[in-house]
Amino acid sequence: MTVCQILQLVRQIIWEICQQMPENGRVSDTSQLYLLQIGERDSRFQRDSREDYGRPDPEACIKPLRGSERMKAVVYDRYGPPDVLRLEEVERPAPKEDEVLVKIHATTVNRLDCATREANRRSGLAVTLLSRFISGLRRPKQRILGSELAGVVEAVGAAVNEFAVGDHVFGTSGLRFGAHAEFICMRESARIAHKPAVCDGALNALWCLRLADLRKGQRILIYGASGSIGTAGVQLAKYFEVDVTAVCNTKNLERVRSLGADRVIDYTQEDFTKNGQTYDVIFDAVGKHSFKRCRGSLSRGGSYLATDGFQNLMLALWTARIGDKKVRFSIPPRYTKKDILFLKEFIEAGRYRAVIDRCYPLEDVVEATRYVETEQKTGNVVLTVSGDRGT
Repeated sequence: MTVCQILQLVRQIIWEICQQMPENGRVSDTSQLYLLQIGERDSRFQRDSREDYGRPDPEACIKPLRGSERMKAVVYDRYGPPDVLRLEEVERPAPKEDEVLVKIHATTVNRLDCATREANRRSGLAVTLLSRFISGLRRPKQRILGSELAGVVEAVGAAVNEFAVGDHVFGTSGLRFGAHAEFICMRESARIAHKPAVCDGALNALWCLRLADLRKGQRILIYGASGSIGTAGVQLAKYFEVDVTAVCNTKNLERVRSLGADRVIDYTQEDFTKNGQTYDVIFDAVGKHSFKRCRGSLSRGGSYLATDGFQNLMLALWTARIGDKKVRFSIPPRYTKKDILFLKEFIEAGRYRAVIDRCYPLEDVVEATRYVETEQKTGNVVLTVSGDRGT
């Protein structure tokens, strides 16, 4: 690729990220300036940097009206290792007329939290810069991480009709974050629904599998099938009536098989890229493989589903134009309320069960994060939040 082609790809990636920001996101002044500098001028970028794009402020969920009560939350003011996280008392959010205030009972620590906290340092300089353009160039704009939650509606705005005080709900705030706290405000139209609770891995898996446009009878291999995304991916893939080969370590073989996998490969004993088998879809649920290594194991017209990695953004754009084997990946994930409701029905039908590895109290978030970063967790790591503060 020439330098001009690389710059054009980077420009397109940043534009897509900005366009797909969650409902309360905002493109920063720096991001817009960068977009103008690396490519030819485009009128769609020449908006007033103060324009709201019809979305609330990113800090709205933790910046309530004066005189509101306090709550506990895990905050961080600089990028870095798990030790930058600390428990602090902050102002409790107050719901606007179209919002619900949720008292959080449980949340999780996941890869998104870890990557955002360190500004994607492990993914290289280019990804770190992109991450900072979105999350805050010098310091985090959103001090509270956590993107999924289960809890009870504490209060509702005047225009809310779907929810009432006392309703048990679950949902995801996406890149808005804010769930590592006792309370969070969410729009009624946001990705929130009545219980049962579902973990973020299921949403990620559903998003990825839909990118592949799975059809009945196809063959899929899921690498990292014992993780949060992988365990959900196995169960969802079976719903789509495809043949599932799952790859995990020795200790999780039986667990993954019990989730419905047709075949299970122990990666400590066998390299699936060398067994001569081919698949219509290879789903890298843990971000440890690569399109280059998997390409020979893809059938003609096959898809490699990625869950992270700047190089996969580039490859997704490149393979869309060249070759018959595609990388499917986009950032940020495009979750909708419809996805939440689909998973709710999926759980209530008894076709999905979340796999929980460990539970930690909110105050042990640093320890929980360190465990997640060992990359050895099975399923989900949960933070329990009491929220019992006389409110």
